[in-house]
Amino acid sequence: MENKSQENKYVDFVVEVRKYKTLLNKKFEERKPWVKPYEGDVVAHLPGTIVELDVTVGEYVEEGQLLLIHEAMKMHNRVVAPIKGQITAVNVNTGDRVPKDFLMVKIEPK
Repeated sequence: MENKSQENKYVDFVVEVRKYKTLLNKKFEERKPWVKPYEGDVVAHLPGTIVELDVTVGEYVEEGQLLLIHEAMKMHNRVVAPIKGQITAVNVNTGDRVPKDFLMVKIEPK
């Protein structure tokens, strides 16, 4: 049961031209804050296994070039370079299991 002495915090939000007040639930207040990803970070969007690794540290890659193949939910996903640049870190090896949001490859823009 909710503590009656706790002050309710109303939040204003606007939909088109109307303004509303609402209470935020506990799940919303405890959510992980969104952080803008670095443009050269390649992260795993799903947990899975690295099936194939096609790059090494120091290598230059073009935008759209294949970096690795990530198996998730029985599907082989081609992971390509989001930008043109140099590989500065490869945090995975073939056969590694990675969790969601794991930084697999870091690319320095050139």
